[in-house]
Amino acid sequence: MSLWYDETFEGHTRLGLRVESTLFSGKSAYQTVEVVDTVGFGRVLVIDGIFMTSEYDEFLYHEMLVHPAMTTAPSIERVLVIGGGDGGTVREVLRHPEVKQCVMIEIDELVVEASKAYLPGIGTAWEDPRLDLRFIDGIEYVKASADEKYDVILLDGTDPVGPGAVLFDESFYRGCKRMLVEDGVMALQSESPLLMMDVFVETQHKLRSLFSEVHPYLGPVPLYGTGTWSWTWCSATGEPLRPIRERQETIALASKAYNEDVHQAIFALPNYVRRALKL
Repeated sequence: MSLWYDETFEGHTRLGLRVESTLFSGKSAYQTVEVVDTVGFGRVLVIDGIFMTSEYDEFLYHEMLVHPAMTTAPSIERVLVIGGGDGGTVREVLRHPEVKQCVMIEIDELVVEASKAYLPGIGTAWEDPRLDLRFIDGIEYVKASADEKYDVILLDGTDPVGPGAVLFDESFYRGCKRMLVEDGVMALQSESPLLMMDVFVETQHKLRSLFSEVHPYLGPVPLYGTGTWSWTWCSATGEPLRPIRERQETIALASKAYNEDVHQAIFALPNYVRRALKL
């Protein structure tokens, strides 16, 4: 008989998935990592009781995080991904043939190992020779690294709790900007403006203090409870609505969600978000 796995948010909202079996459960120095096989969403990665990604709808999250930045940055030869231990983000990055190197920084090796073993359909680019995977602290890396700067930086962090909290800190964003080329683009997941409006707005203010161009955008991710999720496009120059057409057309051919029309539509903000941001 199957059981239910419930994620509870701040004592007032609960999302439950019917689970057929638990495929993996382990604890690292940082967090508890689980992979469960569910009836409706397929295999689901769970970290500290929070649903991270699922086989069923992961493309809605990963394509939206990656391609608005990757189609608008002038160059995409060097890409930095921080977080994203399930492998979906680097998979989407490495679909772009222009990428010469993708450095992925993940603090918790257990997340990657569990994902490789139990979510092979999400992380399909682990053996790509362009991928440089490093198990180190992302916040320390962007503060102190002497590596060459990056054309695109993608922040695929968890919610602002536990080890993921530092990925929402202003000093971390400042470090990311330090690692970005002058005309580079950074994109990040920035929580739900429905359930976490305070975090969403605070994140936008922090980013606006560092970048002249900061543009949040919205899309559906059913696994995340409210359905509506946000990401944010940041740059010192450039415009999010001016993608490089040839690059965009090439990547959209094999995308499940992302295309030219979606790119334009996701940056249209509803009134409740515009008012919260005073736009």
